[in-house]
Amino acid sequence: MDDSVAIPTPDKNDANFWTTVTTLVEPAWSEPTEDDAFTMDDEVLAAVRALAERISTRALAYRTAHKPFDPALMAAPDVQLSLLRALYEAKRSVDRLAESAATVAGRSGANYSQLGAAWGGIKRQSARLKWPHAVVRRSAGESIPLGYAGGTAVVHHDPDADAWWYSATAADRQEEESEAVHTTYAEAIAGATEFLLAHAQPNRQDSARP
Repeated sequence: MDDSVAIPTPDKNDANFWTTVTTLVEPAWSEPTEDDAFTMDDEVLAAVRALAERISTRALAYRTAHKPFDPALMAAPDVQLSLLRALYEAKRSVDRLAESAATVAGRSGANYSQLGAAWGGIKRQSARLKWPHAVVRRSAGESIPLGYAGGTAVVHHDPDADAWWYSATAADRQEEESEAVHTTYAEAIAGATEFLLAHAQPNRQDSARP
Protein backbone atom coordinates (compact mmCIF):
# COMPACT_ATOMS: atom_id res chain seq x y z
CA MET A 1 0.00 0.00 0.00
CA ASP A 2 1.23 3.46 -0.85
CA ASP A 3 1.51 5.43 2.41
CA SER A 4 1.27 8.71 0.50
CA VAL A 5 -2.47 8.23 0.00
CA ALA A 6 -2.98 8.74 3.75
CA ILE A 7 -1.24 12.13 3.72
CA PRO A 8 -3.68 15.06 3.40
CA THR A 9 -3.02 17.43 0.49
CA PRO A 10 -4.97 20.66 1.10
CA ASP A 11 -4.78 23.58 -1.30
CA LYS A 12 -3.24 26.88 -0.18
CA ASN A 13 -6.68 28.50 0.17
CA ASP A 14 -8.10 25.72 2.36
CA ALA A 15 -8.76 26.67 5.97
CA ASN A 16 -6.64 23.81 7.29
CA PHE A 17 -3.67 24.39 4.96
CA TRP A 18 -1.15 25.74 7.50
CA THR A 19 -2.21 23.35 10.23
CA THR A 20 -1.62 20.46 7.85
CA VAL A 21 1.65 21.82 6.45
CA THR A 22 3.16 22.31 9.91
CA THR A 23 2.25 18.79 11.05
CA LEU A 24 5.32 16.61 10.62
CA VAL A 25 4.82 13.70 8.23
CA GLU A 26 6.72 10.51 9.03
CA PRO A 27 8.57 9.05 7.33
CA ALA A 28 9.64 12.41 5.98
CA TRP A 29 11.42 10.95 2.95
CA SER A 30 12.18 7.73 1.09
CA GLU A 31 15.80 6.68 0.70
CA PRO A 32 17.41 7.90 -2.56
CA THR A 33 18.20 5.13 -5.03
CA GLU A 34 21.53 4.62 -6.74
CA ASP A 35 20.06 6.24 -9.85
CA ASP A 36 19.03 9.24 -7.74
CA ALA A 37 22.61 9.52 -6.47
CA PHE A 38 24.11 9.37 -9.97
CA THR A 39 21.61 11.97 -11.20
CA MET A 40 22.63 14.22 -8.33
CA ASP A 41 26.30 13.77 -9.28
CA ASP A 42 25.52 14.88 -12.83
CA GLU A 43 23.55 17.93 -11.67
CA VAL A 44 26.20 18.97 -9.15
CA LEU A 45 28.94 18.53 -11.75
CA ALA A 46 27.06 20.72 -14.22
CA ALA A 47 26.68 23.51 -11.64
CA VAL A 48 30.28 23.22 -10.41
CA ARG A 49 31.72 23.06 -13.92
CA ALA A 50 29.89 26.27 -14.84
CA LEU A 51 31.52 28.00 -11.86
CA ALA A 52 34.91 26.48 -12.69
CA GLU A 53 34.75 27.90 -16.22
CA ARG A 54 33.85 31.34 -14.80
CA ILE A 55 36.83 31.40 -12.43
CA SER A 56 39.40 29.51 -14.51
CA THR A 57 42.34 31.64 -15.66
CA ARG A 58 42.66 29.55 -18.80
CA ALA A 59 38.96 29.88 -19.59
CA LEU A 60 39.24 33.65 -19.12
CA ALA A 61 42.09 33.71 -21.63
CA TYR A 62 39.87 31.93 -24.17
CA ARG A 63 37.02 34.36 -23.56
CA THR A 64 39.35 37.30 -23.94
CA ALA A 65 40.55 35.86 -27.24
CA HIS A 66 36.89 35.37 -28.28
CA LYS A 67 37.46 31.64 -28.65
CA PRO A 68 35.11 28.86 -27.47
CA PHE A 69 36.16 26.87 -24.44
CA ASP A 70 36.42 23.36 -25.86
CA PRO A 71 35.33 20.62 -23.40
CA ALA A 72 38.70 18.95 -23.98
CA LEU A 73 40.30 21.84 -22.08
CA MET A 74 38.75 20.45 -18.88
CA ALA A 75 41.68 17.97 -18.92
CA ALA A 76 44.15 20.78 -18.19
CA PRO A 77 45.50 20.51 -14.62
CA ASP A 78 44.87 24.18 -13.91
CA VAL A 79 41.26 23.82 -15.05
CA GLN A 80 40.87 20.82 -12.76
CA LEU A 81 42.21 22.98 -9.93
CA SER A 82 39.55 25.56 -10.71
CA LEU A 83 37.02 22.70 -10.65
CA LEU A 84 38.33 21.65 -7.25
CA ARG A 85 37.95 25.23 -6.03
CA ALA A 86 34.41 25.29 -7.38
CA LEU A 87 33.66 22.01 -5.57
CA TYR A 88 34.80 23.64 -2.33
CA GLU A 89 32.30 26.44 -2.95
CA ALA A 90 29.64 23.81 -3.60
CA LYS A 91 30.44 22.25 -0.22
CA ARG A 92 30.06 25.65 1.44
CA SER A 93 26.73 26.12 -0.33
CA VAL A 94 25.56 22.72 0.90
CA ASP A 95 26.56 23.62 4.46
CA ARG A 96 24.64 26.91 4.29
CA LEU A 97 21.56 25.30 2.78
CA ALA A 98 21.69 22.45 5.29
CA GLU A 99 21.79 24.89 8.18
CA SER A 100 18.77 26.73 6.76
CA ALA A 101 16.82 23.51 6.25
CA ALA A 102 17.72 22.20 9.71
CA THR A 103 16.71 25.50 11.31
CA VAL A 104 13.35 25.67 9.56
CA ALA A 105 12.65 22.00 10.35
CA GLY A 106 13.80 22.30 13.94
CA ARG A 107 11.87 25.44 14.70
CA SER A 108 8.79 23.99 13.05
CA GLY A 109 8.70 20.91 15.26
CA ALA A 110 11.46 18.47 14.27
CA ASN A 111 13.84 17.28 16.99
CA TYR A 112 17.57 16.62 16.87
CA SER A 113 17.07 12.88 16.41
CA GLN A 114 15.05 13.57 13.26
CA LEU A 115 17.57 16.13 12.00
CA GLY A 116 20.38 13.63 12.54
CA ALA A 117 18.49 10.90 10.72
CA ALA A 118 17.99 13.20 7.74
CA TRP A 119 21.69 14.10 7.71
CA GLY A 120 22.88 10.60 6.84
CA GLY A 121 21.97 9.02 10.18
CA ILE A 122 24.23 10.96 12.55
CA LYS A 123 23.39 10.75 16.26
CA ARG A 124 21.20 13.26 18.04
CA GLN A 125 24.16 14.71 19.93
CA SER A 126 26.10 15.21 16.70
CA ALA A 127 23.14 16.97 15.10
CA ARG A 128 22.91 19.26 18.14
CA LEU A 129 26.60 20.12 17.82
CA LYS A 130 26.28 20.71 14.08
CA TRP A 131 23.21 22.96 14.32
CA PRO A 132 23.14 24.18 17.93
CA HIS A 133 20.45 26.78 17.31
CA ALA A 134 18.11 24.72 15.12
CA VAL A 135 15.86 23.45 17.90
CA VAL A 136 15.03 25.97 20.60
CA ARG A 137 12.88 25.95 23.69
CA ARG A 138 10.05 28.37 23.22
CA SER A 139 7.69 30.26 25.44
CA ALA A 140 4.67 32.23 24.29
CA GLY A 141 6.47 35.52 24.90
CA GLU A 142 9.66 34.58 23.10
CA SER A 143 10.56 35.88 19.63
CA ILE A 144 12.08 33.34 17.26
CA PRO A 145 14.76 34.44 14.74
CA LEU A 146 15.09 32.66 11.41
CA GLY A 147 17.48 32.84 8.46
CA TYR A 148 16.53 31.32 5.12
CA ALA A 149 17.22 31.75 1.38
CA GLY A 150 19.52 34.71 2.03
CA GLY A 151 16.96 36.60 4.11
CA THR A 152 16.00 36.90 7.76
CA ALA A 153 12.79 36.88 9.74
CA VAL A 154 11.66 37.13 13.34
CA VAL A 155 8.51 35.42 14.56
CA HIS A 156 6.66 37.11 17.43
CA HIS A 157 3.72 36.29 19.69
CA ASP A 158 0.89 38.81 20.11
CA PRO A 159 -0.54 38.20 23.59
CA ASP A 160 -3.64 40.31 22.92
CA ALA A 161 -4.63 38.25 19.89
CA ASP A 162 -3.01 35.06 21.28
CA ALA A 163 -1.56 34.55 17.81
CA TRP A 164 1.81 34.62 16.05
CA TRP A 165 3.09 36.99 13.37
CA TYR A 166 6.38 37.62 11.59
CA SER A 167 8.49 40.42 10.17
CA ALA A 168 10.87 39.48 7.37
CA THR A 169 13.49 40.98 5.08
CA ALA A 170 14.24 38.83 2.03
CA ALA A 171 17.45 38.51 0.02
CA ASP A 172 16.08 40.93 -2.58
CA ARG A 173 15.51 43.52 0.21
CA GLN A 174 11.74 43.14 0.05
CA GLU A 175 10.12 43.40 3.47
CA GLU A 176 6.92 41.96 4.86
CA GLU A 177 5.13 42.15 8.18
CA SER A 178 2.28 39.73 8.59
CA GLU A 179 -0.88 40.14 10.60
CA ALA A 180 -1.15 38.29 13.91
CA VAL A 181 -3.29 35.53 12.43
CA HIS A 182 -1.16 32.40 12.84
CA THR A 183 -2.40 30.12 15.58
CA THR A 184 1.02 28.54 16.23
CA TYR A 185 4.65 29.61 15.93
CA ALA A 186 5.15 26.80 13.37
CA GLU A 187 2.50 28.32 11.09
CA ALA A 188 4.18 31.74 11.35
CA ILE A 189 7.58 30.21 10.56
CA ALA A 190 6.08 28.46 7.53
CA GLY A 191 4.62 31.76 6.32
CA ALA A 192 7.92 33.57 6.81
CA THR A 193 9.79 30.78 5.01
CA GLU A 194 7.40 30.96 2.07
CA PHE A 195 7.98 34.73 1.76
CA LEU A 196 11.78 34.43 2.03
CA LEU A 197 11.86 31.68 -0.57
CA ALA A 198 9.61 33.62 -2.95
CA HIS A 199 11.98 36.59 -2.74
CA ALA A 200 15.28 34.73 -2.85
CA GLN A 201 17.87 36.23 -5.12
CA PRO A 202 19.72 33.36 -6.81
CA ASN A 203 21.98 35.69 -8.79
CA ARG A 204 23.05 37.83 -5.84
CA GLN A 205 26.70 37.82 -6.87
CA ASP A 206 25.90 38.75 -10.47
CA SER A 207 23.60 41.57 -9.41
CA ALA A 208 26.27 42.94 -7.09
CA ARG A 209 28.77 43.35 -9.91
CA PRO A 210 29.08 46.82 -11.50
